[in-house]
Amino acid sequence: QVQLTESGGGRVQVGGSLRLSCAASGLSMRDYHMGFFRQAPGKEREFVAVTARPGSGGKSYYAEFVQGRFTISRNNAEKVVYLQMNNLKPEDTAVYYCANSQVALSGIRRSDMYRTWGQGTQVTVSS
Repeated sequence: QVQLTESGGGRVQVGGSLRLSCAASGLSMRDYHMGFFRQAPGKEREFVAVTARPGSGGKSYYAEFVQGRFTISRNNAEKVVYLQMNNLKPEDTAVYYCANSQVALSGIRRSDMYRTWGQGTQVTVSS
């Protein structure tokens, strides 16, 4: 049974940093793209970042609104994905979810292409 568990959320001030972790079990993580999505109150879930599986090139892709501020990375041996978030803004406040996929790269930003989701971790950025 595949299980994804996020951690590392919390409350920070504007300009602060957080590092989210996603621990995976029940799968060979190197076979999957591993992504982070977020959902703010009253809004739809949106793509944040993904690290593509090595077999698809292993590149990282980001939503435009986090370019230069967030960095996603993975450790396949330890089955952990990290999202380093710097220079946080109030609009980054949301529940952040980790998920896995084997979709073609053209669909890598689509939430409906992801199979298993974690329970989410709350990130709150206060001014």
